[in-house]
Amino acid sequence: MAATARAGKSTAVQAEEAWTEEEFAAVRSRLDKENDELRADIARSESQIASGDITDGAGDDQADAGAKTYEREREIALTLNTRDLLAQNERAIARIDAGTYGVCESCHKPIGKERLKAFPRATLCVACKQREERR
Repeated sequence: MAATARAGKSTAVQAEEAWTEEEFAAVRSRLDKENDELRADIARSESQIASGDITDGAGDDQADAGAKTYEREREIALTLNTRDLLAQNERAIARIDAGTYGVCESCHKPIGKERLKAFPRATLCVACKQREERR
């Protein structure tokens, strides 16, 4: 089904050097491997966060309590960032399956292989991404 979906790509994507099945498979494999690592990181972080007993701070002075709170909030923020990265990877895989990988979500032009090889989660071409960052 994925190969059939990719066969119907727009001519804009085909105007650039077309992606081969091997290239799609390599990107998907890279994303799958990264997802496994991200899931392990999330599980490890959540375990550390959950094991932080509320009574740990009993008897701490304000500086110690503040440092512990800061570390806990930092760990939560890092876990949320990791979850976001995982979601981006899963979205990229869904785009591969749907045959829309490599197409800019804004202007619908090709993103470019080199950009996608460097950042396989990209959903915008360089021009659209620059325009978005200027806002």
